[in-house]
Amino acid sequence: MVPFCSGDGSGTEDTVARRIRMVDEQLRRRGICDERVLQAMAKVPRENFVFPELLGQSYADAPLPIGFGQTISQPYMVATMVEALEVAPTDRVLEVGTGTGYEAAILGELAAEVWTVERHEELAERARQILGDMGYSNVHVTWGDGSVGLPAYAPFDKILVAAGAPQIPEALTAQLTIAGRLVVPVGTRTEQQLYVVEKTQEGPVASSRVLCAFVPLVGEQGWKL
Repeated sequence: MVPFCSGDGSGTEDTVARRIRMVDEQLRRRGICDERVLQAMAKVPRENFVFPELLGQSYADAPLPIGFGQTISQPYMVATMVEALEVAPTDRVLEVGTGTGYEAAILGELAAEVWTVERHEELAERARQILGDMGYSNVHVTWGDGSVGLPAYAPFDKILVAAGAPQIPEALTAQLTIAGRLVVPVGTRTEQQLYVVEKTQEGPVASSRVLCAFVPLVGEQGWKL
């Protein structure tokens, strides 16, 4: 297993300064205004979730490779999706597409409990180790097909999908509470529109937000290999 830069601290003086600058320049100036999201992004050290050789790019305005053809998402896109999710402190949240656990850590700062699913077993193990070292006891990492959710732990108040789906997965909307919210990129394998789905008594209501580009959601209710 290739080690990541795990630790329980918040970073060196230099990385903390770069993190605060990232929040101010990449997030606030581009319209992210939820203070709880901004505080979480300012607290979680993104450098803990990247390869050692990419430490200097930890706060770049771009996704970074983490192995297995996967990426850690651009900070602005993480903030955009989490803000759209409208996480409350009492929420139970499902994340699909753990990667190395960065977005799960952000969600762990905001929600009561987080379940996160990763289809690559080694990435799931890395995320579990990193998040454990950082003390996120409220974040539970699992390995499997996230496109079908985690029915054993449903329902969830909020679901976030960090991979591009060909359509809104019905299994995920089925696992939402009434008034729950799903944020998911939907489109082709290379370009998607970010959708927010709200579950009402009458059924799911979807609205589109920004264009985005995520790795494909592979699974039973996603893309096939």
